[in-house]
Amino acid sequence: MSLAIWLKAVRLTEVYSANITHNLGGMAREAGIYDHLWCPEKLKITTAFELIAPLRAGLMRLTANPERFKAFNPENGWGSYENLVSLVQSYLAACIDNPDAEVSVWR
Repeated sequence: MSLAIWLKAVRLTEVYSANITHNLGGMAREAGIYDHLWCPEKLKITTAFELIAPLRAGLMRLTANPERFKAFNPENGWGSYENLVSLVQSYLAACIDNPDAEVSVWR
């Protein structure tokens, strides 16, 4: 005979966080991912898995024609094409690594 004991707890853990200026909203809109980034609730997106395909497509659009999107760089210098590409790349990687993560944004 033996005794087996477990203590298990499920805790919310942040697996990704980022912040980017709203000055890049027009660029994100042009790439087709504004609502995915800023307003996922409008699309009824609740999990990271649901963002993988749209972020991947948006990143492909962004990187396929950089000059098209650089035209949306804010005149005031707050934010850039490179900032948005970097955010989408890291967010996409986090979504792939944590597909069951709950999506939450604050504006």
